[in-house]
Amino acid sequence: MNIRYLCIFFAVLVLAGCASDPAPIEQMRLTEKAVLQARAVGASEQLPEMLSAEQDFARAQKNMPEHDYKRARMLAEQAELAARLAEAQVLTGKSEVQLSALQAQLTRLRKQLGDLQ
Repeated sequence: MNIRYLCIFFAVLVLAGCASDPAPIEQMRLTEKAVLQARAVGASEQLPEMLSAEQDFARAQKNMPEHDYKRARMLAEQAELAARLAEAQVLTGKSEVQLSALQAQLTRLRKQLGDLQ
């Protein structure tokens, strides 16, 4: 009879182990890469999205040793998206500056051509 209870106990442990969330190691790696990439293009904590990304990633890292994998995954996903948004905003701003400079050059060239005619 004790063996029966022991088997039931182990079955419950196995089922409980299967029900828990796995460690989001790959998501953490993707998030770290996204944050580093955003920094590399010039995103700083002055952008609210970048600040949010870094704060969420720090909280996700804090949840990992506590084995709160579900929350860590959620925070890491939010941080990744915020970092990608910050990167896109920086790149858009740089593109707009380049476009403005090209438009100014084009205007000067048109004026020079108009003066020649």
